[in-house]
Amino acid sequence: MQEEGAMDFQVKSRFRAAAHHAKRAYPGAVGELLSREILSWEQVGYRLGGWALMSQVVDQVLEQPTSDGEAA
Repeated sequence: MQEEGAMDFQVKSRFRAAAHHAKRAYPGAVGELLSREILSWEQVGYRLGGWALMSQVVDQVLEQPTSDGEAA
């Protein structure tokens, strides 16, 4: 049984993909910070509500091309 307010698998997967992609799209400290923040939010932050901003962050990170020109 899924706990109330829990993220569904598809959303969790998207957040994890964005966290991984952030490190490739933004090398260095910025990418590491974005990655950690997205993962933290995916694991516990969603319980605080307010999905809009973090959903926008995930969308924007996934739209960014990496150094090899590939977007997620």
